[in-house]
Amino acid sequence: MTEVPFPPLSKERPDAEGVLSTWFVAEGEAVRADQLLAEVQVDKVAAEVPAPCAGVVHLLVKEDEAVTQGSPIARID
Repeated sequence: MTEVPFPPLSKERPDAEGVLSTWFVAEGEAVRADQLLAEVQVDKVAAEVPAPCAGVVHLLVKEDEAVTQGSPIARID
């Protein structure tokens, strides 16, 4: 199992919350390494989150949910 964290986008405030804007995959979907999983946003900075490995994705956060940077947003089994 590999956790996929919310990336650190705000270096001035590493504990800042961001929002998971969009999932590009569905719960239980098989993904390949480097496939785009989600788009996240902190303040006015947005970033895409790639899969760190191949496997089956399990979503831990809903779209538009606030998440602290570094917290897991998904896991890949």
